[in-house]
Amino acid sequence: MKDLPLTEITLRKYEKPNNLEKRELFRKICLSLGLLQLGDSRDIIVDILMILTEANKNKERLNGEEIRKRVEESRKKYSLDLKGLAESNIRRQLKRLRDAMIIDKSENKYYLIEHSSLKEIFERNIEKFVIPPIIERIKEYLNELEKEEKTKSI
Repeated sequence: MKDLPLTEITLRKYEKPNNLEKRELFRKICLSLGLLQLGDSRDIIVDILMILTEANKNKERLNGEEIRKRVEESRKKYSLDLKGLAESNIRRQLKRLRDAMIIDKSENKYYLIEHSSLKEIFERNIEKFVIPPIIERIKEYLNELEKEEKTKSI
């Protein structure tokens, strides 16, 4: 039996989102969903998610190069380092967002799943689909532990 998780998710709770600038709000969302680690200097995933959310308003689907160009513009706007704009890194971050069931890909174009809002995607895909089976499995382990402890105390 290997210790490989069937599903894995990291969720973090931060202070209330009061008066956060747009990019900082997306950064906190990425941190909260485990898409970004605290202290990561390469936070290109924040820009990618922000770009795809903005494109979602017009139901746009963007290819990797369009995303890269918009991310570059966004990072310049916020006076951020342009490292991490390599095509391979953009693809890797897009894959992470797909694996997290936040974005989808069709005909080499990316978009938020079903052109839904991030809130709807979180509620439908993560809160209702990913988290309950994880909690249920943890309870199975805890129940097994209780059975084990009861048999030892007899």
